[in-house]
Order: sequence, then C-alpha cells, then structure tokens
Amino acid sequence: MSTKSPHTEKVQLHPRNVHRAEYDFDTLVRVVPELRDKLLPSPRGGLTLNFGDPSAVKLLNKALLAAYYDTPMWDLPEGFLCPPVPGRVDYLHYLADLLAKDNGGRTPVGKRVSVLDIGTGANCIYPILGSAEYGWKFIASDIANEALQVAKVIVASNRRLKPLVDCRLQTDQSAYFNGVIKPHERVDVTLCNPPFHSSAEEANAGTQRKARNLKRNRKRSPLPKEQPSTALNFGGQNHELWCTGGEALFIQRMAFESRDFAEQCLWFSTLVAKKEHLNGLYQALKKAGAVEVRTVPMAQGNKISRFLAWSFLESGERQAWAQQHWVVS
Repeated sequence: MSTKSPHTEKVQLHPRNVHRAEYDFDTLVRVVPELRDKLLPSPRGGLTLNFGDPSAVKLLNKALLAAYYDTPMWDLPEGFLCPPVPGRVDYLHYLADLLAKDNGGRTPVGKRVSVLDIGTGANCIYPILGSAEYGWKFIASDIANEALQVAKVIVASNRRLKPLVDCRLQTDQSAYFNGVIKPHERVDVTLCNPPFHSSAEEANAGTQRKARNLKRNRKRSPLPKEQPSTALNFGGQNHELWCTGGEALFIQRMAFESRDFAEQCLWFSTLVAKKEHLNGLYQALKKAGAVEVRTVPMAQGNKISRFLAWSFLESGERQAWAQQHWVVS
C-alpha cells in the first residue's frame, strides 16, 4: 500500500474553481433578486453579505447554484444543512484530477462516469455541482428519508438533473454501500462528507463555539469579508452533524465495508476534517487491503481540509478500467 500526498504546503481553491475570486453580487442579484436586500456596504468598498444570517447564506447558495451551475430551482426547509458551495465544488475538482491520473491526464466527463454520494442530504449539493461541472451521473444516498424527499424535489424541479441523479434510501443505518450499490453495478468514485462530532452534546458545543467566534470576528471588523471561505455551515439534522464514535470510527467502518465492493468501484473517498485521524485511517485501510491510498489537501482561506481516497486496484488495472468505461471508441 502506498500513501501519497501531492503537496503539503498551504493551498487555495482549486484552479478550476470559479469562486476563487470574490463574489460577483451583480450577477448573483440578477438571478435571485431577493439577495439584494441582504447586501450591505463593505468596509473595503463595494458590497458584502452578513454571513451570520442563515437566510442570507441560503439565498447566496440559491444564487450561486442558479448563476453558475444551471440549477434555478433550489431550496431547503429550515433546520437542514446549508453547505458552502466553494468548498464543496473544490472536492469535486480534486476528485476529477484523481480520475484523470488513471486516464492519461484527461479528465473523464459525461454520464459514462458514475459517482456515489454517501449522505447526500436534503441539499443534494454534490450531485448538483458534479453533474453541472463534469456531466457525471450520481447515485445520491441517505439514511434519512425526510432529507432524501427534499433532494428528490430538487432533482425533479430541475430538468437538467432528472437524467443524472438517482436518489436512493439507505435502509440499513450501519451500511454505506450495501443496499445502495446494486449487484454488477459499476461506480467510478464515491464521496462523503461524514458526521464530524461523536455526540449531540459535542455537536451543540461546536455550533455554540462557531457562533461565539463569529461574534468576536464581527466586533473586530464591522462585517465579515466577502471571501467564499467566510461562509459557515448553518443548520443540520442530527445524522448530518454527529454519529457514535465520530468521524474516525465512521470512516474506519466505511473502509472495511468497501472491501466488499473492491471490484465494483474504482476509487473510494471521504473528507477528513481532523488530520490527527489520518494515521489511524491509514492503518485501517492497510488492514482492509487497499493497494493505493492518497491524501489530497484542500483549503479555503485559513481553513485547511483534505480528503482521503483509496482503491483496491493496481495502477494497470485502474488504467484498464478507464480505457474500458470512459473512452468512447
């Protein structure tokens, strides 16, 4: 098993990420006029948004998805996780780079590429972004039927998404792939944003800590800067925020179950919020029999993140997979 990190220095948003620059509020207001009422003068000149206002953040997401990702119909009920678009699409861009390495440096595009989103949530954000950026097909799974029903409404409300996103309920709350990936079904890459906390109390403490930090930052500066990295995750159901054992145990279980789908999936991947979990996860993947493991760092401003990817196929087998499934003869 090899463990690779392509670079260790602090990195910014992916070069293909359209959100590397500050938000173009003129463009965003044109597609979602209600956003105008949430804009405020920036201390640096121009306009900004109060990122401490959940309704403002939701309108910002709605505008970003309409303006840049051909998804004019998007909304979330109160209480569900509202994800920051720039960081979510960054994960997808780096996954595209990962797949390109097995494809002679060419990024595979179109519906021949199949992606499994584990825990898609009501927001359905990864299928929306990945299908828009690369034309990939998605299996969007979740253990919460209420969340999945909201995701289904989003898919049904956008003509572009209907042929590209298949929402599937995971009825076994202890499983990740079993019951979702069908027999003989091929998946090119899986992705996941796992629950971060290990208990409801820890999740609540984390939310309160974020609120205090945001309040302190606003005292230092009249308003948050309009960089994409300032947007926080607001809301979240219990299953989105915490699970028994927290992130580390969640991913370890995923790693061991992935063995059962070693021949059906080219790459498995997941975000890892805490870098101190990596060594334990490397050991788990070694025990699981993964032959290739890669850690890919990402960053938004001062926030450093990463995802872990692994495969049970050797390099030559992965290249043969790409040739067979992605190359149009």
